[in-house]
Amino acid sequence: MSVSKSDIGKVLIDLGINKKPVCVHSSLSSFGWIDGGAETIVQGFLNEECTLLVPTFSDAFSVFPPEHLRPSQNGCGDYSWLTNDNSKEMNYIYSPTSNEVDIEMGAIPKTILRLKNRLRGNHPLNSFTAIGSYAEELISKQAPLNVYAPLKAIAELGGYVVLMGVNFNRLTLIHLAEQMAGRNLFRRWAKDSKGLTIEVEVGGCSEGFIKLQDVLMPVTKKVKVGQSEWNVLDVNSMLKISENAIRNNPMITHCGDYRCDRCNDAVKGGPILA
Repeated sequence: MSVSKSDIGKVLIDLGINKKPVCVHSSLSSFGWIDGGAETIVQGFLNEECTLLVPTFSDAFSVFPPEHLRPSQNGCGDYSWLTNDNSKEMNYIYSPTSNEVDIEMGAIPKTILRLKNRLRGNHPLNSFTAIGSYAEELISKQAPLNVYAPLKAIAELGGYVVLMGVNFNRLTLIHLAEQMAGRNLFRRWAKDSKGLTIEVEVGGCSEGFIKLQDVLMPVTKKVKVGQSEWNVLDVNSMLKISENAIRNNPMITHCGDYRCDRCNDAVKGGPILA
């Protein structure tokens, strides 16, 4: 059975998240067949006056760092991996008007980027994009060194996060919880509007976030839409529980691979910044 806009709308009303700002992490294929594809999902939310917030990350804008922008404990090991990475030499300059997005983001973020009234954040590597009545409030403060401003804003607005057919390792808000727990965010590099290399904040490895699923279960609502299994969480409750869990057990976010520089350095507190 195909999923329609009205199906989406009914679920949002039943969940009590219509007219709210909602951060969505999604797999379109998890739904099975949908007439109209990603546009149907997006319009289903907009019809119920939700403001949609989605990650629209774009690694194509990353560049090599000069030596003075290479902090220690930065999830990079000794930085020797940079010498073998030829993909960082394009030196593209990012603009929020760009529709460039990593293929891993999926069809729904790509669809939202094409919409006329969408607003995209000012972060060359880890931008968020929003559409709806709260879009300006969500996006306006994102900056290279304030990557999770949209997530802070959705918490202030009493919003929700929906995992559509994806697991908790896609829950970017846990990176904000890491920061709230006292960790410094990792630094990567891009060009500013003048073509100068700058530091930007980014998250780290998220594979270990699945371990927080049980901790977050008391504030998680589950629903099935078509074939897609959704996990729906109140952002403020989710952040508070995750922050406390990380403070009490820093290893809870670790992916389990002892070779993972990002997890090893995150557990230590992240990059050592001047």
